[in-house]
Amino acid sequence: MTEKIYDIAVVGGGIVGSATFYKLQKQFPDKSLVLIEKEKALAHHQTGNNSGVIHSGLYYKPGSMKAKNCVNGRHELVAFAKEHKIDHDVCGKVVVATHKSEFKFMDQIFENGVANNTEGIEKINADQIKEIEPYVNGIAGIWVPCTGIIDYVGATNKMAEIACATNEKSSLILGEEVKDFAQEGSVKVIYTSKQTIKSKFLIVCGGLQADRLAKSDGVKLKEKVVGFRGDYYELNDHAKHKVKNLIYPVPNPEFPFLGVHFTRMVNGDIECGPNAVFTFKREGYGKTDFSIKDTIDALSYRGTWNLFFKNMKFGVDEYRRAFSKKMFLKTLQVLIPSLTIDDLRPGRAGVRALLLSQDGDTRDDFRIEYKENSIHILNAPSPAATAALAIGDEVKDMAVNHFNF
Repeated sequence: MTEKIYDIAVVGGGIVGSATFYKLQKQFPDKSLVLIEKEKALAHHQTGNNSGVIHSGLYYKPGSMKAKNCVNGRHELVAFAKEHKIDHDVCGKVVVATHKSEFKFMDQIFENGVANNTEGIEKINADQIKEIEPYVNGIAGIWVPCTGIIDYVGATNKMAEIACATNEKSSLILGEEVKDFAQEGSVKVIYTSKQTIKSKFLIVCGGLQADRLAKSDGVKLKEKVVGFRGDYYELNDHAKHKVKNLIYPVPNPEFPFLGVHFTRMVNGDIECGPNAVFTFKREGYGKTDFSIKDTIDALSYRGTWNLFFKNMKFGVDEYRRAFSKKMFLKTLQVLIPSLTIDDLRPGRAGVRALLLSQDGDTRDDFRIEYKENSIHILNAPSPAATAALAIGDEVKDMAVNHFNF
């Protein structure tokens, strides 16, 4: 019996890995592909624990991979959701300024949006904010009609389902963690927790484990992934009327996150958050989750400490909010003053992977690199879920160019 060798193996079953799997199988229907995911279900980590927002392209530097892929990916994602009946709603959002000091930053992201072809955006005044979100107090803002919400888990599963149905020789493997890689001649050997898989080419979309998987494949990488947990609260049923769709603050450019916001989910729930705190376990969703390996890995890296020192005040405030419902409420009341402690109940949490440089730079843009017969997606933070199909195209093009498909 001839040993099975796949044409392409994709490691990582989040939305970026699944979109890459889908795009490659669509482009090469006769090639055998395998998608390997360590959890028993796809989209278990960052994809399934994010805020469910279809981002518009407002925040990203014009010309960057983030900007280009967010806008292109958004159009593709919405079309995909319509075609395959994935729960979604292009409901729009407001970005709200509550103080004149925010005008400069608001103008900057508006100009980014215009440069990035974020369609339909417009500056609005306090009365117009009230028309869109009656309970919000703001003095100016930006209306972003092309922002939406979506079931990212449903989209991820549909992409993998379509890819597997395209070629009977292709496979989806769940519940097997990739432990190591080796090279045997022209074939990549993938050692999982249960078996050995062979493939001519390898693509790794490892998310929170991207740096470790890259190093296992011999990629020389100076940076490390550091995880940041984001905690959410939810509005109780009696308070859900206070949020119609999506409400965001003007982001502080000195802080590497967008700030606490309000999101109507596709199931009708209203989420408030997330904050952003260093996590002592890369895949730790509880406030007290701890991993010796992950903690030593992060705290022995000077990039982590440089990030802490650069954002000391923000970091302290975020940690205090993580353990104080009253402080979290106070932050939310900046946008919706009528919220009370009884309006909130604890929600879920997500963990974000940031590829940090040694000087503490969060490496904000997407980063994809190839090595011989491997491609590694090393950095795919937000808006990677929105951009997933466009990222899949980037990887597909890289595979065509460097693997001679």
